[in-house]
Amino acid sequence: MRRKRSLKILAMLRTWSAGKKSVVVLLTGIVASMVILGLTATTIVYTSTEEFCSTTCHEMTTNVAMEYKGTVHDKNRTGVRAVCPDCHIPHSQIPLYIRKMGAVHDLWGHFVTHSIDTREKFEAKRQELAERVWIYMKENDSRECRGCHNAAKMDPEKQSEKAQARHAKAKKERMTCIDCHFAIAHNEPQGGVGPQELEVDKSLISKGAIF
Repeated sequence: MRRKRSLKILAMLRTWSAGKKSVVVLLTGIVASMVILGLTATTIVYTSTEEFCSTTCHEMTTNVAMEYKGTVHDKNRTGVRAVCPDCHIPHSQIPLYIRKMGAVHDLWGHFVTHSIDTREKFEAKRQELAERVWIYMKENDSRECRGCHNAAKMDPEKQSEKAQARHAKAKKERMTCIDCHFAIAHNEPQGGVGPQELEVDKSLISKGAIF
């Protein structure tokens, strides 16, 4: 029964693709592909904006977006800002697509489990959420930080002696930006471990830094 149905469908496709109809099928496929690609690109662009990240769902609006306001990444002497996507969304294609597919986990938490839909739930999971981000950033050598901060272009002469010493130590011990520069835009979890205490496979760092 299934075989006959499959053969019937194939016969219909052959009929449609024969003669002048093949041009119609081809043009329809091209137009449909362009529409799908356009919608996909638009979705990726829109979901990579500060407006979307900070105001679309109340979990972000009443928690991390509120904490971000007034921090050095939001308001500073020069007016150069680092917004949500700058720190939390990869800037190159392949990691970006992977991250967008991983957002299904966020949708599941928002619509199904409601895991952080109150301030109390968010605070209870703050350490877990922070560790997840810290581990992710340690494994890719703080890739998103390096989208703005280029260590090779830093001028040690304009840094304090303490900063110079710490950067030299970090380089020697293969530390990464997030090991020291954390809780800049969001409140630091209380009572738990910090990034330096979290163990990751450092063999992944050079690979992650490629992207």
